Amino acid sequence: MADAAAAGPSVADLHLDGRLEAQLRFLVTVDALKHIERRTLTADGRRLENSAEHSWHVALYARVLAEHSPAPVDVDRVILMALVHDIVEIDAGDTFLYDVEGRAEQAGRERVAADRLFALLPLDQSTLLRAIWDEFCAAESPEALLANAIDRLQPILHNFLTSGERWQTHQISVAQVRSANSVVTDQIPALGHVVEQIIAHAAAAGWLAGDAAPAP
Repeated sequence: MADAAAAGPSVADLHLDGRLEAQLRFLVTVDALKHIERRTLTADGRRLENSAEHSWHVALYARVLAEHSPAPVDVDRVILMALVHDIVEIDAGDTFLYDVEGRAEQAGRERVAADRLFALLPLDQSTLLRAIWDEFCAAESPEALLANAIDRLQPILHNFLTSGERWQTHQISVAQVRSANSVVTDQIPALGHVVEQIIAHAAAAGWLAGDAAPAP
């Protein structure tokens, strides 16, 4: 009892009906996404961004850039994907894009996290958001392809705007960046053109290694 008191109030103390309590419990739980630090700097280079900021930014990218999808998309669905795609990092942590070993285990960790986190919601909303997250991970529908492309575009643009500081820190190569961003260049030509220009500029500026180099 003393431990509970020390932890402070909780949603349960509000004596709400079951559905509303579950919804608020989920929303309070995902506040933890604000504490998951990513490897990407903010666009002004002042600090590393967190996963909540990234998710909000990707959602806004989706609303602004949806017109560049070569296939018609349900923009609201893309925005919802952007908002929930990284929720699993609360439990699974952020996996560095160029960490080959970490990414090999990423899917399993994130599925376990998705099982716990989405289950906090009432069944209808849990089922919907889990389906949206699974669709994002499968990267097959036009909405998921756009969401995945924008998820890659945002950090590569930030790396460009910060003179490749993070690429240089981790000794990332041209080949690694090109491979990691193939979902953009292969699926969304207009945005892929942006990526190719960034890679060319970064290579010419010496921000990227010429040959693939393992991330530490």
